[in-house]
Amino acid sequence: MDLLEHNRTSSCMKSRVTLRPLVAGGQRSFVDAPRQNLRLHRPWVAAPLDEDSFQQYLRRFDGKHNFGFVVLEPATGRLVGAINLTNVVYGAFRSGYLGYIAFAGFEGKGLMRTGLLAVVRHAFTELKLHRLEANIQPLNAASIALVRRCGFAYEGYSPAYLKFRGKWRDHERWALVRGSRNAAPSLDGIRSGVALGPRAAPLNC
Repeated sequence: MDLLEHNRTSSCMKSRVTLRPLVAGGQRSFVDAPRQNLRLHRPWVAAPLDEDSFQQYLRRFDGKHNFGFVVLEPATGRLVGAINLTNVVYGAFRSGYLGYIAFAGFEGKGLMRTGLLAVVRHAFTELKLHRLEANIQPLNAASIALVRRCGFAYEGYSPAYLKFRGKWRDHERWALVRGSRNAAPSLDGIRSGVALGPRAAPLNC
């Protein structure tokens, strides 16, 4: 059974999204979605497209410094997108990096925004992080619009920041700091307490 599937209860029907930790059993749904969105993703991200790349992707998420989530539409169980919180540093820094993949068919519904804000709240309240950063290629207008709607602020431009598809790509740095005036309004009404264990219950937002 594909672990991205869910029980269609009345509580799920009333929720905007269901947020689950990414687990090995979710391979089928996760791999199928990017295959159907190659044109959308190819300029910006390299999503897993087969079993080997999925397993390599999954191994990154150790539940301490790297976390992977999937965002589902409760009414249908369809995969809305995926969100990664990676390279988390604790101690005095208490920071992490956000990445995400949105799938076609859910544009303009605010579902990825709800899922991303749930991960942000989890990072700030449960992991006690102080700062989150998203690095985005300048021409990726949809991704920039998403972090802007989530309260992230533009911090600067990083030339040749990340190597992607054989070339060093420029990126914009967008960040959200816990306790800033940008953070509080964006998180209103978004529940915390994301379940991280593979057998834990999902979070309905």
